Amino acid sequence: MSDTQEYDVVILGAGSGGYATALRSAQLGLSVALVEGDKVGGTCLHRGCIPTKALLHAAEVADEMRESAKIGVRGSFEGIDMNTLNAYKNDVITKMFKGLTGLVASRGVTTYNGWGRLVAQDTVEVNGQRLKGKNIVLASGSYSKTLGQQITDRVVTSEQALELNHVPNSVIVLGGGVIGVEFASVWASFGADVTIIEGLDRLVPAEDSAISKMLERQFRRRKINFKTKTMFDRVEEHANGVRVYTQDGKTYDAEMLLIAIGRGPATQNLGYEQQGITLDRDFVITNERLHTGVGNIYAVGDIVPGPQLAHRGFLHGMFVAEEIAGLNPKPIDDNLIPKVTFCDPEISSVGLSEEKAVAKYGKENVETASFNLAGNGKSQMLGTAGFVKLVREKDGPIVGFHAIGARMGEQVGEGQLMVSWEAFPEDFDSYIHAHPTQNEAIGEAILALAGKPLHN
Repeated sequence: MSDTQEYDVVILGAGSGGYATALRSAQLGLSVALVEGDKVGGTCLHRGCIPTKALLHAAEVADEMRESAKIGVRGSFEGIDMNTLNAYKNDVITKMFKGLTGLVASRGVTTYNGWGRLVAQDTVEVNGQRLKGKNIVLASGSYSKTLGQQITDRVVTSEQALELNHVPNSVIVLGGGVIGVEFASVWASFGADVTIIEGLDRLVPAEDSAISKMLERQFRRRKINFKTKTMFDRVEEHANGVRVYTQDGKTYDAEMLLIAIGRGPATQNLGYEQQGITLDRDFVITNERLHTGVGNIYAVGDIVPGPQLAHRGFLHGMFVAEEIAGLNPKPIDDNLIPKVTFCDPEISSVGLSEEKAVAKYGKENVETASFNLAGNGKSQMLGTAGFVKLVREKDGPIVGFHAIGARMGEQVGEGQLMVSWEAFPEDFDSYIHAHPTQNEAIGEAILALAGKPLHN
């Protein structure tokens, strides 16, 4: 075994949370070791956010080609060349990976390639090498969950779905959350027959119920089938595809089944429990300062209970680096982290849904206002339906932002600012939103909430 190397910070995992911790720690003058068994960038860059958004962009182009004649652009949609699409997707990943590895190296971070394990409260072992850290940061990320199914050519998770070299004729998507509706949207745009099976009473159940209703309406228009309040029982493979059985006695046939029931924390067999780390359903339990209660061990990203989002991992990483450096950063409020679902129509939100606001403040103390994108010129040009909805405490600040429609993910930044700053509608009296932009829809919703709607 090699001599033990010592660092100020040893990070186990180089996904969004891990590499953000490394970059900010190095920026603050700390010596850093970053341990990764696969590739720097983790799930988000290689098997998640980036590749799925490349496919979603291709889906958007395909839909625009289908509709182009309506706006006087002659053309036709002739199908998807998956080899070329995969090459495009992989080129995006490769460019970002090279940029990220170069950035990490330029900051003086020492990267160890191998599967690390926590072997003491201040030590990670990788490839027989012991790395001792004054501080340890656990950032081991997440994996695609299943219900115990064997992954095959026909029963897949998102990781296998991203590597397909053909467009399936038909797909059953198990799960109507973010991952499920994004893949359903892609495959429908590519020409597949798609059916979503969701156990809860609506699609994207973590969103405001009005968002779910609009998404369901638009999915029906796109001929994306979905069954809510429907519990999965089992799947059987046969020569031509799969048959899915649900607990209500019904069956569904398709070429493939995508299991999209969420992601689980990757914390098993890494030595966490042996060193006294508290796990609950495999999640690492921390205090509000992301400390595990053991030694100088912190945890960041998907292994900490809460929304499993890459940008939450970035935020965790920067917070922990500053905490270690003694800067006393402000604790992170998960409620203020923006969420975007990149299906068509796109969904974005931050803060409380109307339902959660009512539960917190009481029905009589909650006010909402919405602006329909039918009244927004740029949205009309894009041919999108949807709305912006704001939720406020009565006579108080805006506590929730919710939007659905093409490119609404690009509008969530202003939503985050108004919710995070506890803004009142009146705070926007001196602001104007540029015309003609989709951003105007937020301004119109604010005016409506202030009791002086202009275009509603």
